[in-house]
Amino acid sequence: MPVLPVPTIDHVVVNVRDRLDEAVETYRRLGFTMTPRGHHTLGSMNHLAIFGTDYLELIAARAGDTRRAEIFDWPIGLNGLVFGTEDSAAVYAALDAAGVAAEPPLEFSRPVALPTGERDARFRTVRLKPGVIDAGRVYFCHHFTRDLVWRDEWRHHPNGVTGVVGVTIAVDDPPALGAVFARMFGADAVRSGAGGCTLLVGLSRVDLVPPSALSAEFGAAAPDGSGRNQFMAALSLRTRSLDAAAAALHAGGVAARRESERIMVAAAEAFGVALEFRP
Repeated sequence: MPVLPVPTIDHVVVNVRDRLDEAVETYRRLGFTMTPRGHHTLGSMNHLAIFGTDYLELIAARAGDTRRAEIFDWPIGLNGLVFGTEDSAAVYAALDAAGVAAEPPLEFSRPVALPTGERDARFRTVRLKPGVIDAGRVYFCHHFTRDLVWRDEWRHHPNGVTGVVGVTIAVDDPPALGAVFARMFGADAVRSGAGGCTLLVGLSRVDLVPPSALSAEFGAAAPDGSGRNQFMAALSLRTRSLDAAAAALHAGGVAARRESERIMVAAAEAFGVALEFRP
């Protein structure tokens, strides 16, 4: 059966609905350097925290704007897992061949103000159809203007973060969700373990765990799933220095718990997603 190449994470998305002003200030207090506000031709708005080869996106829309109704269909929190591609047409064809329902490629843009003038950052995405993965919005992003996204002035963060280490998805039936990823990327990309399974994504990972394992790993820092049978719950982020991360969080007045090899910030402090900083 045709499958896609082993993926890399392009970015992760935190849905903040119509609270973007509050969300961007929260993430600045968490120690992230946030890009200026972007306005997509699709109607949504965003701010980004750019890392080495991936990024975190805060996504929002204006209340009543039906162009991005799906933003208001989801609770606040982590709800976007986005893989990178350089050939969106091939991705769409491969998903179809693997029997994974996807929307046709969709192209859009947003203006970016530069010292030399304004240019349009352009993208083409391939999104899995609703219901394929209930944990959140899973899609592929094809960048046509990477130089307008990964700009050096946006890559330096007081908390020292350099990239996404992992995404944790809480799911009642991890093997069933793992089987969907195996259809997309091949059986070798998904590893089974005690109580869950893992999708290996370049230098990162997507852990599929039952709610009990989420609670055991993150404790009170984990978000409330509100009765959902699967949801994106936590982000693990690589930092150059736990001391730098701790100092940035303290400066921002953010409550955090430091352990020997990580710092955890509760979902209540980060718009519905538990954050874990690791060296």
